Amino acid sequence: MTRTECYLVMNSLRLIGPIRVRKLREALGSVEAVFSERGSTLARIEGIGQAAADSLSAWEKTFDLQKELDQIRELNLQVVDCEDEAYPEQLKEIYDPPLVLYYRGDLEAARKRSIAVVGSRNTTYYGLETAKKLSYQMAYAGLTVGSGLARGIDTAAHQGALAAKGRTLAVIGSSMDLVYPPENRALAEMIAEKGGVVMSEFCLGTPPDKQTFPMRNRIVSGLSRGVLVVEAGEKSGALITARMALDQGRQVFAIPGRINDASSKGCHRLIKEGAKLVEGVEDILQEFEFLFPTLENEPRQAWPDDLSEEELQLLNVLELNEIHLDEIIRKCGLPSAKVSSTLLRLEMRKLIRQLPGKYFVKTD
Repeated sequence: MTRTECYLVMNSLRLIGPIRVRKLREALGSVEAVFSERGSTLARIEGIGQAAADSLSAWEKTFDLQKELDQIRELNLQVVDCEDEAYPEQLKEIYDPPLVLYYRGDLEAARKRSIAVVGSRNTTYYGLETAKKLSYQMAYAGLTVGSGLARGIDTAAHQGALAAKGRTLAVIGSSMDLVYPPENRALAEMIAEKGGVVMSEFCLGTPPDKQTFPMRNRIVSGLSRGVLVVEAGEKSGALITARMALDQGRQVFAIPGRINDASSKGCHRLIKEGAKLVEGVEDILQEFEFLFPTLENEPRQAWPDDLSEEELQLLNVLELNEIHLDEIIRKCGLPSAKVSSTLLRLEMRKLIRQLPGKYFVKTD
């Protein structure tokens, strides 16, 4: 077996997880060596035990490797194991990194600096719009937006990043052949097609359940530099992701809501416990100004050479996120009539677009 095939086998065994695999690899020198040793030898390795050793020796009784490989090809999936150079470095830092990642799309999206956006499945209009707006802004600023493809806030986060023509990554709580929820399968395809990536650690045929979602959450936070909780009740699964993020040494951010709104109780508790309160994307970007020193120095869009001084001035004002007409006038110092006519010219040239409520944003 190849190294990756060894990891696929071990990933399928209930008693063999990342911690035991690490012990086996340290004791024997490689994962390939595991399958050439007797069960009695494996059982004597510290932290393994007889039951786990027996499951390794009898793996062919519970897992059809050839069938798995055939399905991977049929579904046009890719697989990367935890020793591969392409495996995201950020994920290697956590205590129990997944042995393998099944994925579709561009794995490079998971290797870029990213912020996870999570929250309740049963959300409010305020929560959805906030998740979309902040995800749009972060993706526009060059960050990858990560989430779990779940209903509610997760879906809004992916949609916001896609709207900005940015990168987004989705870690699902089921196997790649059983994308959940089913209504988000089209969204998953779009993420993979638009330069993002959809991934799972679960061997094919694994449905979602109460155990797979917390396992998924550790990957969402593990791939990120920080986790933004947009809206969460007191028992929301998003709080699990936030706890995992703290355990992994990640920054936690939270969006405040109305004091009598049950959907904001979880966020308020996080803020009380030290999560950074977020009122705008600047609160997130400022936190990482030293971690992401090149954010401000990334290549700017090459504008046409024939732009007027006023047009360039307005484009600089519209550098990061959508902004209201009144704020544009205030920042650029030009007469309102001049600003309006210049914005119209830029819009006709498709360099900017107008959003509802007299807000404007640059296009790519």
